[in-house]
Amino acid sequence: MEIKTQRLVLREFEDADAGRLFLMDSHPDVMRYTGTAPVTALSESEYIIRMIRQQYREYGTGRMAVVERESGLFIGWCGLKYCRKASGHEDFYDIGYRFLPEYWGKGYASEAARASLQYGFTVLKLTTIYAEVHHENAASSHLLKKLGFVKSGEYMEPDGLCFGYELKHENFH
Repeated sequence: MEIKTQRLVLREFEDADAGRLFLMDSHPDVMRYTGTAPVTALSESEYIIRMIRQQYREYGTGRMAVVERESGLFIGWCGLKYCRKASGHEDFYDIGYRFLPEYWGKGYASEAARASLQYGFTVLKLTTIYAEVHHENAASSHLLKKLGFVKSGEYMEPDGLCFGYELKHENFH
């Protein structure tokens, strides 16, 4: 599967992405609001890629590698993930995104998320897509609101208060 936007290509993860994924997931600023510690070994990133590929096989979708079209570089990931049970919901799809810091503030997360939502609503025929954000992650909350998500709840995670968001297909713009 591959999704192209004006500046990006969203594609399935490849083994060759492990180095850049490690660079991103080992960065403390990137991992600040994720509820997980930065990775410390390349083997952890290789394992993450194997797990994401398993989601492709089981559910037909998963987080996608985001590649900048101009440079051809892996700059982050974005996409939908099937979740069995979390945050008070069952059998749902959640959108997530993560980018290397040098690509923050360029509109890439918005562009990739919009393409992922479009895929979810038109190809997967989803009626609602969910998202979860740590309460201190103002940039991510702002992006979700810009995309049309509405806050649907608050709950505690081990790393603190999180906000739940949801977007209904009819409200996607």
